[in-house]
Amino acid sequence: MDATDKAILNRIQSDFPISTRPYAVIADEFNLSEDEIINRVQQLKKNGIIRRIGGNFVPGKLGYVSTLCAGKVAEDKIETFAQMVNRYTGVTHNYVRENNYNVWFTFIASSKELIEKYLTEISLKTGVTDIINLPATHIFKIKAHFIL
Repeated sequence: MDATDKAILNRIQSDFPISTRPYAVIADEFNLSEDEIINRVQQLKKNGIIRRIGGNFVPGKLGYVSTLCAGKVAEDKIETFAQMVNRYTGVTHNYVRENNYNVWFTFIASSKELIEKYLTEISLKTGVTDIINLPATHIFKIKAHFIL
């Protein structure tokens, strides 16, 4: 990753251009071609530096609910469990922690009942029976912007 890659990451992580051609906007700012920006971003994704590019929305303002979930998952089942959880479109984060509840994920859906249904499905499909559901009762948004 060179200085240009770092500058691109600094630019896109919190202020992605709202445009029909956002990479062209960035290219103009960096005096590069649109193709060069696209290629660099693709390479950063391929190398695992960028996980995803997309909007972040406040679920409640769109009529959705969100929850934080944690499962007690045997070490040898973590990968399978995570893959199953990630099949649900409402899952936005999924990560391992050093804890009895070692796999944590966030879930957004149109209702609490739908989340409960999905958690039951995940439990039945994976055999992981200890999944806690911690619905959001108060939202605190913290801007995470990493200067590279």
